[in-house]
Amino acid sequence: MGASTRKTAVVSNEELEKQKQFSQRVASVISVKYDEKPKACVVTYGCQQNVADSEKIKGMLEVMGYDFTDNRLEAKLIIFNTCAVREHAEDRVFGNVGMLKSYKRENTDVIIALCGCMMQQSHIAQKIKMSYPFVDLVFGTHVIHCLPELLYRTLTGRKRIFEIPDMDGAIAEGIPVKRDDDAKAWLPIMYGCNNFCSYCIVPYVRGRERSREKADVINEFKELVAQGYKEITLLGQNVNSYGKDLMPCVSFAELLRELSSLDGDFRIRFMTSHPKDCTKELIETMASCDKVAQHLHLPFQSGSNRVLRAMNRHYTREQYLELITYAKKLMGDELSITSDIIVGFPGETYDDFKETLSLVEAVKATSLFTFIYSPRKGTPAAEMDDPIPAEEKSKWFKQLTDLQEKISASQMALHKDKVYKCYVYGKGKLGDNYVAARNDGNLIIEFEGDENLIGTFQSIRVIEPLTFVMRGEIVKEKKL
Repeated sequence: MGASTRKTAVVSNEELEKQKQFSQRVASVISVKYDEKPKACVVTYGCQQNVADSEKIKGMLEVMGYDFTDNRLEAKLIIFNTCAVREHAEDRVFGNVGMLKSYKRENTDVIIALCGCMMQQSHIAQKIKMSYPFVDLVFGTHVIHCLPELLYRTLTGRKRIFEIPDMDGAIAEGIPVKRDDDAKAWLPIMYGCNNFCSYCIVPYVRGRERSREKADVINEFKELVAQGYKEITLLGQNVNSYGKDLMPCVSFAELLRELSSLDGDFRIRFMTSHPKDCTKELIETMASCDKVAQHLHLPFQSGSNRVLRAMNRHYTREQYLELITYAKKLMGDELSITSDIIVGFPGETYDDFKETLSLVEAVKATSLFTFIYSPRKGTPAAEMDDPIPAEEKSKWFKQLTDLQEKISASQMALHKDKVYKCYVYGKGKLGDNYVAARNDGNLIIEFEGDENLIGTFQSIRVIEPLTFVMRGEIVKEKKL
């Protein structure tokens, strides 16, 4: 790692140059090893940050000479970029990797690699080492930029490679990116998390918070706008903490204002926000900057202060509601609120859960991402007493989803006959001739239209609000 005047370590130019040289070596090896240009299959699990990481992985692989495929059985390199947030995601990884055993036996020149958050956990890496001997390469979240070197060692050596350093991570700039989407782009502005919510494994596998330099973020943003991207989402485990480790410090609201002031026709989104760090300055910035989407994803996880303390969330339901009330005051019905909720946290009672239901009714979110608690080994919550049976938690979960479905329908009904500036991002699902768009509040509106509208802003009138999507029609006479 190179020396830095900032609090957060950065990967040195010398290290980045070394990886470029390894990219050239890999290109030479695979040109001899394979009769035709080899294909890589990168399978991504989990959050948008993992998607962004996979785009970097594919960017490096492209430089090394790989083509890409979604069919694992025609790939010479298969990489699983894994998620550790919930048990279900881990089970899927183990199942899908296991299914490659016979493929690897019949195709010995295939490289199978695992990376991402799961691999940063020592007990998972050990399980891969002992039970999945056909996996060639395992690397953690902090060494993605070293993929050229790791792949070269795998291709030229005979030993399996496990590269999982115990460190807080560093910022690596200048890594090539192959983006999955021509219509929207992910832009990581920071990595890691300092919050240590008692149920969450992320700080242990992603390391401490570290922000990219403001100038680097702005330069990449400008490049995306120049490439024609019109919807750009800023990413971080907790974007509200952006800039606290920079010298001098920069607030997330300040970054938003600077990006919004840039020339171009684009919309800025961001995720995820933590309520304890969500400031009135941020809400005021959302309200005042036309290019910042009026969509606030602000997870509250529980409506019970007792449970929030056990979760180590560092705010109360009253403080959360104060933020929501202020945001609605400034942005009104145009504001779209989404949130995350965990049902059945260890020690949660039905009275606690009813407080969550009452908070859901007060917030009136557009939609919720709801989960039944999943214990994560190595977190404090995994050691807590959890007496409520799974069947009871499932009943609570259904109560919550039934309530939110009614709220979502009522929130959608507010938009009937309104006209919105929408970004058309892909094909629709309401019919073969429908395309899908999002308004400023992140609400999906589908309308009949040609696919050549994808990647453009259009004025769309809502003609039929549904539960989780709206049907609309294009307003051709209105210029934006």
